[in-house]
Amino acid sequence: MAVRRRTDHGRRWLVAAGALSAIAAALHLAIIAGGGDWYRFFGAGEGMARMAERGYAYPTFMAIFIAAVLATWAAFAFSGAGLIRRLPLLRTGLVAISLVYLGRACVLPYLLLIEPDLLSPFWVWSSAIVAIYGASYAIGTWLAWPELGPAAGTATR
Repeated sequence: MAVRRRTDHGRRWLVAAGALSAIAAALHLAIIAGGGDWYRFFGAGEGMARMAERGYAYPTFMAIFIAAVLATWAAFAFSGAGLIRRLPLLRTGLVAISLVYLGRACVLPYLLLIEPDLLSPFWVWSSAIVAIYGASYAIGTWLAWPELGPAAGTATR
């Protein structure tokens, strides 16, 4: 029976995290093609949906911007997993991405405690989804930490 190294598990978590972010990036691009109904369905709000229907550039710009950020985050996860070259500030980036996703997930408890009138199915589902994303990044980063440092990156990545 083969003994797995600790970082094998970290790599798996980071591959999963990268895949999740890549899917979310692609979804944001699909929302542009889907138009106003897609903006509504995915929680962008009625104002964004109407702007998209009227041909304003702002909703498209925002969706492309978010997709680019998510694609960059996917690249960081894939870099941490060793699938692509080592990116600069890899550890810092992975920790920051974990914190952003987990921080966004904390919107749900905030709404429940402070602004329960604003609670909607969108906030429940999106908070659960980003909690999974954040946990994937955090667990993967934690488990792969020894190999994410600069010295490890020069020899193996």
